[in-house]
Amino acid sequence: MVIKCRSCGQKNRVPAARVGDVAKCGKCGAEVPVTGHPVAVSAADFDDLVKSSPLPVLVDFWAPWCGPCLMAAPEVEKLAAEYVGRVVVVKLNTQDHPSVAQREGVRGIPMFALYEEGRRVRTHAGYTSAADLARTMGLG
Repeated sequence: MVIKCRSCGQKNRVPAARVGDVAKCGKCGAEVPVTGHPVAVSAADFDDLVKSSPLPVLVDFWAPWCGPCLMAAPEVEKLAAEYVGRVVVVKLNTQDHPSVAQREGVRGIPMFALYEEGRRVRTHAGYTSAADLARTMGLG
């Protein structure tokens, strides 16, 4: 995954297998939090993360033209902040990566899916609050 440093703006690559660790920026040395906020992922990042992450991965399948997706974005931010260090929250743009959406059976967006140890264990389609999403996904 590519994570942007909040201090200097440098883009840092963090291997999926190390998302539970504290990363440091290669340019300024500041800590680069991998969890605590949603991270946009590519198709390759998605596959690597789902297979290799030591933490559960919550994926928000969305598109920029989708009104309910845009309404859900602040709720996804809240959930990521609440489960910092316990869950990796990522966003996959289905418009940019339709092959992943098709392969994962996304029929409507927003769709949320929780992956553990390389397998999808739960899904939820449609807008929901952070608290309801956490409950539906078995996080809290």
